[in-house]
Amino acid sequence: MPATNDRLPRYWGRYITSDGTWCAKEGRPPGEELAALRAGLGREAGTVPALWPLYRSPVDDGLARRGEVSDEQWAEHAALALYGLHQQARPEPMHQPGIRLGQALRRLHRSGAFTQEAVDRRVNAAASATQVSALLTHLRGLVTQLRTIGQPLDYDLLLRDIRAWQRPDSRQRVRRSWGLDYYGWSRPEGEASPAPVPAPSSV
Repeated sequence: MPATNDRLPRYWGRYITSDGTWCAKEGRPPGEELAALRAGLGREAGTVPALWPLYRSPVDDGLARRGEVSDEQWAEHAALALYGLHQQARPEPMHQPGIRLGQALRRLHRSGAFTQEAVDRRVNAAASATQVSALLTHLRGLVTQLRTIGQPLDYDLLLRDIRAWQRPDSRQRVRRSWGLDYYGWSRPEGEASPAPVPAPSSV
C-alpha cells in the first residue's frame, strides 16, 4: 500500500483556517474553482483536467505509468468533489476541523429540515455500501442535505474515511465510528434516536 500523509495541506486548507474561519489573505474559494471541484462528481480521479492543479496528493510513479491512481489520490478526488458541492452558494465555510461525518449527520437528523426516517435511510444506505462508488453516491445526497442546513464537516477526516473505505478491514472501523457518532451514547430527554446503522451481511 502506498504511503499516505494526513498532514498534507489540502485544497480547503488554503482558504479555511484551523479554527474554521475564512483566511483573511485568500478569502473564499473562487466560484470557478468550486465549479471545477463539482465537475469531479461521479468521475474517476484524474479524468477532469480542471481538477489537476487542485490535487495535493503525491503521485505514485509506478501506478501513473500504468494509468492508475493510488487510494490516496482516489480519496482526495472524491473529497474535493464533495467539498465543491457542499460549499456551493454557502457564505460560511463548510470545512470545519474536528467535526466528524457521523456527528454532522446526527445534527442533520436533529435539524427538522428533513424527516428523521428519511435521514436514517440515507445514512444506513451509505454505511451499508461495500463499493466506494456506491458510498460516494449516497454521500452526495447527504452532503446536499448538509449544505441545505448549513452544517459543515471536517473534510480532512472525510478524505481519510473514504481512503479507508477502499479496504474491507479499515472499512469496518470507519463504519463503526460513523455509527457511534450518529447514534450517540446519550441524548437530551425527548430527542428521538437515529435508527442504528445495520451491519451488512457481507463486506
